Order: sequence, then C-alpha cells, then structure tokens
Amino acid sequence: MIRAILRSLLPFLVGAPLLALVQAYLPGDYFLIVSTIAINVVLAVSLNVVNGFTGQFSLGHAGFMAVGGYTAAKISLALVGVHLPFLPDAVSAQVSFAFALAGGMGMAAVAGFIVGMPSLRLRGDYLAIVTLGFGEIIRSLIENTSMLGSALGLQGLPPRTNIVWLGLSAIATIVMARRLAVSTQGRALFAIREDEIAAEAMGVDTTGYKVRAFTIAAAYAGLAGGLVGHAIQLVTPNMFTFIRSFEVVVFVVLGGLGSITGSVISALLLGTALELLRGLQQYRMVVYALLLVALMLLRPQGLLGTRELWDLPFFRRLPRLRPVAPASGGASPTEVRDEGGRGGAG
Repeated sequence: MIRAILRSLLPFLVGAPLLALVQAYLPGDYFLIVSTIAINVVLAVSLNVVNGFTGQFSLGHAGFMAVGGYTAAKISLALVGVHLPFLPDAVSAQVSFAFALAGGMGMAAVAGFIVGMPSLRLRGDYLAIVTLGFGEIIRSLIENTSMLGSALGLQGLPPRTNIVWLGLSAIATIVMARRLAVSTQGRALFAIREDEIAAEAMGVDTTGYKVRAFTIAAAYAGLAGGLVGHAIQLVTPNMFTFIRSFEVVVFVVLGGLGSITGSVISALLLGTALELLRGLQQYRMVVYALLLVALMLLRPQGLLGTRELWDLPFFRRLPRLRPVAPASGGASPTEVRDEGGRGGAG
C-alpha cells in the first residue's frame, strides 16, 4: 500500500520542479501551444477510461468540459479580490484557482453521474447518440442563460493557468488512468470491454462500473475546461461544440483504444502537427485530415494498439527496479493477446 502511494506521488515530486524550470525559461510565444497539447492530453487520457478501458463510445466529452469550465469560471470571478489571510497574494490566488478547478471537477463529475446512470444501460451507437445529445443540450442551455453570458460567454477571467498547473494536471490524469488500469476495478472494466454479457454472468456489476468510469472521465474533462478557460481568460459556448468531442475521440482512436501512452503520444503529435501546418493557412485542415486518413490506413489499431509504450521490445530490454507482473501471455493490463483479438488462446 505504501509502495503504491509512493509510486503515485513520485511523478509529481519529480515533475513539479522540472515544470517550474520550464515555466521560468519558456518563451511566452509557446505558451498557447504547450497549453493546447497539455489540455489535449488530459482530455484524451480521461476519455480513454470510457472508450478504451470500458469499450463504450462516448461523444459528450465537450459537454462535461463546458460544465467544468463554466463552473470554474464563475467561482474564479466570485473570488476576484478575495485574499486569504496569512498567505501572500500569489499563494492566495493559486489556492483560489485550485478551489475553482476542484469545483469544476466536482460539478462535471455530478453531471457525468446524472447522465451515466440512465444512458450507460445502453450500448454502442445508442450511447454515442445520448452523450452527443447531452453535449448539445449543455451548449444550448449556456447560450440561452444570461447568468452564464449567453452566446458571448464569460470574459475577464484571471490568467491563472500556467505551465506548472498544466503539467501537474496532465500527470494527475495519467497517474489516475494507470492506477485504475492495474487495479481490481480496472480488471472489471477490461472484462466489460471484452464481453459485457460474460462479465455480468460472472457477477460484475457492469452498469455500476461503467458509471464510475464515466464519472471519473467527466471530472477530468471538467478539469480541462477550467484550465483552458483560465489560459485564454474566457469561456464561450463555441469552445465546446461537437467538433471538440470528435477531436478528443480522434486522439484516443489514433493512439490506440486502451493505451494510456498511446493517447499521450497522439495528443502530442496531432497538437504539434496542427501548429506546424499553420503556415499552410486554408489548406491546413485538408493536410491534417489526409494525415489522419493515412495513419488509419497504415495503423488501423492505432499507434500502439492496446499496448503501452513500455510493452514495446526496446523498452522491455531496459532494466526495471520492480517489473509489473504482466497479464497472461506477457501483455499489459490494457492488452488482450490472441490470434483472433478477442481473448482466449488461439
């Protein structure tokens, strides 16, 4: 137990000082690029918990992102000018921002639970339609609610998002997904993904586990919404359209359904590709789409499939302090190895 806690804390202990150095020396022109990539990592890895681990198909991630973003924005605007006693101004501002992000995550998690309870009894395309409808309902409600700024959104947010917050948020999402994958609950999610009927017959509470995964993913989508709003200092309904949900699904599918590191790599690659293609102006999205088509034709299972980066032959040869016990056949917890690709020996 203690070893597991230390392994979860180690990325934060190592990453925090490194992120502080990057923040000190990174040119300001690169901030939006880095923030976009980090937020994409949070979104892709969190959606992978639902689409990859559990085998469901959700298209409502932008809706949860909107719930978290607007909640964090309202809390931040309410706390402007509020100073916590016995704390320096800079520290007080960061504590207020942490409170706003926590509120956004909590509200998005509640929305995920409310949507997930009835909708996750559905499967396949029906679930995709329900989650897509939820995202559009949220956006329409925001556009017609004056308290939320209507179509203009909320502006004048304090610029709280920085490299440290972005990096720690990405690390927290990755650690969450990894710890979930190697846990008992993670095994239950993979069982649901491979054969939901068989898992239910073995006593797995399929609906309960799916709702938990959905709620966790929604919470981290809310975190991403809070970060992006405080990075550009505004939130508007147009930031959370269906296209945004589709982009996150592309990250997950391209990286490989169920692969945490695959989602991270795809978010890095696609985020960088969009910036490199910016000079092509109106042809940028055409070239971007052609790259996606080529990758799907060459690697229909995604960049890493269901494997993780450390399952590749090169990384397997590297020494480890304490190897993680592999699944049957030497696969990672997120991988199913067989000739038919569904589980069971060939």
